[in-house]
Amino acid sequence: MLNPQHVATFLALVATRSFHEAARRRGISQAAVSQHIRKLEERLGVRVIDRDLAGCELTPEGTAFLPLAQSLTRLHERALAAVRDRQVTVGASSNIGTYLLQPYVKAFLARTDHRIEVTIGANPQIAERLENGELDVALLEWWDERPGCEARPWRDEEVVVIAPPDHDWQARSSVTRELLRAAPLLGGEPGTGTGRLLDHYFGDDAQHIRVVRRLGSTEAVKRWVRAGLGVSLVLAGTVEEERADGSLLVLPFEGEPPRKRLHVAWRGGLLPQSGALRFVEQLFA
Repeated sequence: MLNPQHVATFLALVATRSFHEAARRRGISQAAVSQHIRKLEERLGVRVIDRDLAGCELTPEGTAFLPLAQSLTRLHERALAAVRDRQVTVGASSNIGTYLLQPYVKAFLARTDHRIEVTIGANPQIAERLENGELDVALLEWWDERPGCEARPWRDEEVVVIAPPDHDWQARSSVTRELLRAAPLLGGEPGTGTGRLLDHYFGDDAQHIRVVRRLGSTEAVKRWVRAGLGVSLVLAGTVEEERADGSLLVLPFEGEPPRKRLHVAWRGGLLPQSGALRFVEQLFA
């Protein structure tokens, strides 16, 4: 097993590129820094740092180890926080974390003495961090059955069409498949599973939908739609304010609307009384 202190010294050395500065940052002697790196390299069986008079640089093996060292440090810190500080670490995909999660966190904090650290990011990264043990709980727009984790469906969210408020569709009560196939469509964040949902809803017609531009977030999509650069598909819960104030035209699909199933997943083996499982219970309260 790698010594967390040796890994922390390695990260300090990478950040400062100086044994002297790494020692100052870590609050240890320069000799201790050298000893930590030597022991780390002995444990890994490879050299991770090249030393010269100008300073130090990562070896190719050190470069490969760097993201793993960062992950190990985050996991070490989270483990200490979970035991000492009664902390629950929650991750959420961008749409869920930005638009849907807040009332559940507020309710949980009001009824427990646990602290919550929330990470919001792209769905694939959140799923990976849960699998790696860096998160206790994850809320996701799709779930692919990662090993060592448990999961269950959380809620179904309707997908709606958004357009500029002065769009030709403003007199309509819904949008048909035919209208959507002919419209320039703005895509949102990759990895949310919306493409798979459209494939299921439209079947063979999905190949005829024109995605003219892919943007990085729902907020970007809303701004571009508002500027008249296309229409888009979003979760209904992400445009409640715009629907209310009229800054976007929000329309359902004609007939039975597509719905995206959101999931909650958590690390396997958690104790029933753990804060993480209590938070999962709050999500279904």
